[in-house]
Amino acid sequence: MKTKLAVFSLGTALGLINATWAQSPSPAVAANTGSVTLFSNVRIFDGKSDKLSAPSYVLVRGKVIEKISDKPIPTDRRADTVLIDGGGRTLMPGLIDNHWHTMLVRPTVAQLLNGDIGHLYLVAGAEANDTLMRGFTTIRDVGGPSFGLKQAIDDGTIIGPRIFPSGAIISVTSGHGDFRQPWEVPRVVGAPLSRGEQLGAAMIADSPDEVRVRVREQLMLGASQIKLTAGGGVASPHSPLDASTFTLEELRAAVEAASNWGTYVTVHAYTPESIQRAIAAGVRCIEHGHLMDEPTAKLIAEKGIWLSMQAFPDELAEAFPPGSFEREKAMEVFAGTDTTYKLAKKYKIKTAWGTDVLFSAALAQKQGALLTKLVQWYTPAEVLIMATSTNAQLLALSGKRNPYPGKLGRIEEGALADLLLVDGDPLANIKLIEDPAKNFLVIMKDGKIYKNILK
Repeated sequence: MKTKLAVFSLGTALGLINATWAQSPSPAVAANTGSVTLFSNVRIFDGKSDKLSAPSYVLVRGKVIEKISDKPIPTDRRADTVLIDGGGRTLMPGLIDNHWHTMLVRPTVAQLLNGDIGHLYLVAGAEANDTLMRGFTTIRDVGGPSFGLKQAIDDGTIIGPRIFPSGAIISVTSGHGDFRQPWEVPRVVGAPLSRGEQLGAAMIADSPDEVRVRVREQLMLGASQIKLTAGGGVASPHSPLDASTFTLEELRAAVEAASNWGTYVTVHAYTPESIQRAIAAGVRCIEHGHLMDEPTAKLIAEKGIWLSMQAFPDELAEAFPPGSFEREKAMEVFAGTDTTYKLAKKYKIKTAWGTDVLFSAALAQKQGALLTKLVQWYTPAEVLIMATSTNAQLLALSGKRNPYPGKLGRIEEGALADLLLVDGDPLANIKLIEDPAKNFLVIMKDGKIYKNILK
């Protein structure tokens, strides 16, 4: 029993501290409350319109957008006021990736399960910096031990995007997220948690009561929403795609526990059966859905459920060995992308966007290019609206568990100042998003400038 308690404390101590400290403003935020930045001569993509504004002026004070005008805005001419002449370029909201795994982007599966946890966090911190420099000012982490990383970003220790954390993926024995090796099965009562559970990457729950405990643990640690795996997945070695995992009662237990905390459950699900069961249990969002059929799409629309979709690139399968079970599953999922997006459009499903990059530092660098792939189904304006204001609507489902109260994904007075100054018009040429190093001249998050390469 002592061993089990020690493992739990090691895996959760930073998260518990983070959950406590999150109640008060971080030093970085407090120091930023009075800073002033004035953007002049910018054309605004506000996150909602399919057209740019006329040349405009945007005043940022502290962490919010204070004023927007088509006429010059006077400032108090303080010495620390930053004046940015946009030269007719585009000012747009920071991008939002609603399906990201901050701790699982760069390591391989073997490194995740066998590597040093300190090294994993350092690698994740470096990736967080790169994520922000790609223009992604907010991500929704839908599985992994991201609480400590979020705390380090929020208090200014490292640079990175806002993180809406789910904490550990909650799965069942043999489900997507169960990375135990054959010699670790069966689990002996009272035995230590598996390596993945010790890290906080995934937690196994095989009854309604166990599900409640695991959900409540993640909420205690600071989760803004809860993630379960309702069906089989690609990356897990023992999980067929067609498998439906949690029972209806188990899913309902998760929804009840999350609802009691004023937030929601999202589930990993590809097949009609797993999606429909999750909806019956009260789940608010479906991650993926690539193998859905038309009746399921119609049900999603009728119930007002969110669909968080990804246009997976074939390169993602290269994270798995040729001929492997995982690679075969990946190709089956990828084949359903076109049908699912067409169904989402046909039934006007509330559709969010994310990338779900796993175990590939190279693919993470193409985060913007994964967004522009959506022009196969949507106009450039629709794509950018989805990755800004629409994604922000999904984030708002966290209610009071939202770690960053305020309006995200929009340029309007009173909104949080997450802004990109783009060298060109992304509505006319969305491929500008694919080269952030060159085309994102200014990157601002929470009113603070992290990049400014204007002469």
